[in-house]
Amino acid sequence: MKVILKKDFENLGKAGDVVQVKNGYARNYLVPRGIALAASERNMRILEEEAKLDARREVKNKREAEIKAGELEKISVTASVPVGEEDKVFGSVTAQDIADLMKEKGFEIDKRKIVLDEPIKALGVYTVPVKLHAEVEGRIRVWVVKQ
Repeated sequence: MKVILKKDFENLGKAGDVVQVKNGYARNYLVPRGIALAASERNMRILEEEAKLDARREVKNKREAEIKAGELEKISVTASVPVGEEDKVFGSVTAQDIADLMKEKGFEIDKRKIVLDEPIKALGVYTVPVKLHAEVEGRIRVWVVKQ
């Protein structure tokens, strides 16, 4: 039986591929789980329309991410941290801290989108990347100052 894959499937192929599988596998596993559809003209047209809608949605999301990245470029946040002798920072500034500071400024950003290789452990000015979309990255200026 020929089926059209609706989702990427590890052993069969990518979404939109038409593949040949055994009848029972298609009927009992792939179709009920929404992984595939029977390969008919009607289903091919439906899948093409869904692909067009997904492409439009993706373009819209990318455009919104680019606008938000432009807004983030103008923002800078200040993290006050306790310091000891010779300006040694106690603790560190993490992605969660930056997300909380951004929330105070009115920007809701998920801490998992803030790209920090490791927490900030020194005073200074840092440019921190924020992954807004697969292809769009914004930047925030973070000032780490004495408390």
